[in-house]
Amino acid sequence: MFKKIVVINSKGGCGKTTLSTNLAGYYAANGYPTALYDYDPQDSAARWLQQRSGEMPRIHGVAAAHAPAQGITRSFQMRLPPDTQRLVLDTPASLKRMELIEILRNAAAIIVPILPSTIDSHVTVNFIQDLQAEIRMHAPAAPVAVVANRVRRNTRAFHALLEFLGARDMTPVTCLRDSQNYVHAAAEGAGIHELKSNLTRIDRENWQPLIDWLETQHSHTGISPEKQRVTA
Repeated sequence: MFKKIVVINSKGGCGKTTLSTNLAGYYAANGYPTALYDYDPQDSAARWLQQRSGEMPRIHGVAAAHAPAQGITRSFQMRLPPDTQRLVLDTPASLKRMELIEILRNAAAIIVPILPSTIDSHVTVNFIQDLQAEIRMHAPAAPVAVVANRVRRNTRAFHALLEFLGARDMTPVTCLRDSQNYVHAAAEGAGIHELKSNLTRIDRENWQPLIDWLETQHSHTGISPEKQRVTA
């Protein structure tokens, strides 16, 4: 049985692809047969997969934003290898409702990245608020984790973000720092956990709470299905 993890936010540029690729890289590096489905027409995650060395653990990839090649059905295009244990979905900023339903259906967990800015804070809270009905209908067991992305901890913007989210019972599961390691990893088609550990120790430590949340389903540290009513 595979676990489906959706990375989603209607705000562009918040780091959905960074989270998706690094999450897929973590699982592949740790022995989980992994698949990464790219629903974004920009194909950033799909290009990341093309950059991966043949020596790296294989990740099954699908450019899900595009129609299948001639003579191939959509169901065949979207098939999962039977041994898949982790499926990560990278999503675009804009989705039609039927696309959103397809993405959410049977999700085990939903991750919403957010940047430390006032605009991103309000847009993300409103997005989660609008998402609640679809989650209850199509992924009722899936908890939601907010992940603060590209943060600089000693800044007013970061502390303002924590205060804003905390007041809405949306404390981030983890906070990922603004690090060039992500740029270097992306260029190699790798994840943070696939780079040299002495260079990425802090980043790995930042990731661990999210991994723990996903693998132990500590939904009480995110936005659990019972508490997915958010006020802006």
